[in-house]
Amino acid sequence: MRIEAFPRERRHTLYFLDQARAFAPVFLDTEVDWSGIRRRRASGRGFSTVTHVLHAAARVLAEHLEANSAIARGLRPKVARYDSVNGKLTFDKVLNGRRVVLSTVLEGLQTASLEEIQERVEHFRDGDPAVMPEFARVRALHGLPRLAAPVAYRAVSRSLRRRPQTMGTFAVTSLGHRPVDGFHSVGGTTITLGLGRVTDRPVVRGGRVEVAPVLRLNLAFDHRVIDGAEAADVLAEIKERLEADDGGAAEPTAAAEPTAAEESAGEGRANGTRPAEPRGTEEHR
Repeated sequence: MRIEAFPRERRHTLYFLDQARAFAPVFLDTEVDWSGIRRRRASGRGFSTVTHVLHAAARVLAEHLEANSAIARGLRPKVARYDSVNGKLTFDKVLNGRRVVLSTVLEGLQTASLEEIQERVEHFRDGDPAVMPEFARVRALHGLPRLAAPVAYRAVSRSLRRRPQTMGTFAVTSLGHRPVDGFHSVGGTTITLGLGRVTDRPVVRGGRVEVAPVLRLNLAFDHRVIDGAEAADVLAEIKERLEADDGGAAEPTAAAEPTAAEESAGEGRANGTRPAEPRGTEEHR
């Protein structure tokens, strides 16, 4: 047996989880027919699963400001509704030789194209967190004294005015690059989307059973801020956007559709998850 100090590189996760205990999470889930997106991926440049979800969710939340919000506790609780839709995205990284989860915030997603979102995802996917300026605050947090660091983290993350930049207005996280069907998580925002894998499943179309690629999409919402009906509307509209033929991408051509195995491998390349090594994003991107 070996007992050692809690790793410095994971302290930010510990501070976040301590703060997340205040949430009142409720979980919903649905399945998304991924056939249209798979065809579009085969017809040109492939956008990752997480990019499509960020793109669709941002446009839905721009129409649901009640859900694009944050709460501050206290004797007089306050709720902030945000005009900008900023997505918090988590990445599976290696820092100082230790595997850690790091997050970043992609701002202004309500107007960003699929191409722009994919470029941002790839920037963080491929970057080294030990030197990237975007992770300088996290590195500085790790260097603070043990008692001062949690206080500093709370001071930054609790401000309603700064929340869109520090925590995002919604979160997306995934383990879909592995054989994980459902992933329920609380990302520190009113809405958190958890992505499972895209895999072939039986579906019913026109009274007939067919095989189609399906994404398991989970949504956690903070019941202190919104109720189940609003959350269900958000989830349903994200599903509808992802299943729509346009989806913000070019119309598909007659190119051959990839198999589930080929798509899984492609997601790893597109999103940064490389199952053979602990780098890249947590999402099947």
